[in-house]
Amino acid sequence: MQAVTLIAKKRDKQALTKEELRFLVEGCVTGALPDYQTAAFLMAVRLNGMDAEETAAFTELLRDSGGQVDLSFTSLPKVDKHSTGGVGDTTTLILAPLLAACGVAVPKLSGRGLGHTGGTLDKLESLQGVQASVDAGRFAELVKTLGFAVCGQSSTLAPADGKLYALRDVTATVDSVPLMASSIMSKKLAIQADGMVLDIKVGSGALLSEADAMALAQEMVTLGKRFGRHTIAFLTDMSQPLGRFVGNALELYEAIRALRGELDLTEPLWQVTLALGEQMLRIAGLAHAADEARAKLLAALESKRPLLLFAQFLHALGGDPECCTTPDLLLTAKREVPVLAPEGGFVAAMNTASLGRAAMLLGAGRATKEDVIDPAVGFELHARLGDLVRPGDPLATFYVNSEAHLKEALELFTSAFTFSQTPVAPPKLIRTMLV
Repeated sequence: MQAVTLIAKKRDKQALTKEELRFLVEGCVTGALPDYQTAAFLMAVRLNGMDAEETAAFTELLRDSGGQVDLSFTSLPKVDKHSTGGVGDTTTLILAPLLAACGVAVPKLSGRGLGHTGGTLDKLESLQGVQASVDAGRFAELVKTLGFAVCGQSSTLAPADGKLYALRDVTATVDSVPLMASSIMSKKLAIQADGMVLDIKVGSGALLSEADAMALAQEMVTLGKRFGRHTIAFLTDMSQPLGRFVGNALELYEAIRALRGELDLTEPLWQVTLALGEQMLRIAGLAHAADEARAKLLAALESKRPLLLFAQFLHALGGDPECCTTPDLLLTAKREVPVLAPEGGFVAAMNTASLGRAAMLLGAGRATKEDVIDPAVGFELHARLGDLVRPGDPLATFYVNSEAHLKEALELFTSAFTFSQTPVAPPKLIRTMLV
């Protein structure tokens, strides 16, 4: 086979066979396929897509390019969770110990943030000493001893996907539905869980349009079923930050406060967390109905066991669990700067991606993979969609360590808000559920 022939075939909108895809994947892993040809293949897929058979074959080949995490040592039901990324979304940090306290093993591979979206690993590593990237053996050990693990992807798990993603990131091919589906599901299938719940974001802070998000959700549910995994997908709202806090240590702070029972259950962060958790319990066979599942989740929260498990998890990764007793230890920025409403009215819309980019300007995110983040900075959101504010009311509080891009961040943040003189209903958080 010749790579150029296969690239031309996909360029001309023809389907590739599994053996042809195998040639490309193996060439990527071994380095036999130069980056420029891999990039050309990715762009051809981005423009012309893949059919169901191609996507399934490609997913399987990515999964089989490395090892798998064997979780057969535990008799607990094993349920994974994935999010396409958002702003102020700490559901994973809350859900994993909460589900573990209910008797569900949660093996979760997470990533780092890039652009306006936050990364779960960055949030964990905002606590000094934490090293969230572990090998497969350590990952399994955490699941065995604590009931959950939220860690970085090992280089031995789906290594082809790691190489392809690095190229996708710099060739404008990240938003291809078949490439996204195969990337996500190859890593999920490499962890031998019984099922998974997928959280696909839609709205002004999402990476995809609602139509593409629906297509991705359907593709991943189909792949999950094809490979014998009970898979449920949600489309959830990201037209405003999910939590009140945006920034790595700030989001860890909010997650710990949630586990301590200090966060109102009516907050959007809790509403989405509980909706995902209900379905994870149902996949695990530990609840038959949503209200039964919610009661078990809230009973576990009341017991404080999820907080204890999370403290043990942070300690196991090298961090000081004292922050679970005293969350304010995580608030270390040098100064706080109020962000005031430029006009009055009901908050009608937010450009959530712009809010995330404002946090990035403060130092909370990366424009490129090489950028170093400041874990302490970010913002606390005071105004939500539908709220009535007066001119000069606080929209947010910035947590700042540097003045370098503060003015630019303030301008970007305030310009992200649209106001109305008539009442505005807040958005529906759970748009759709696919099973």
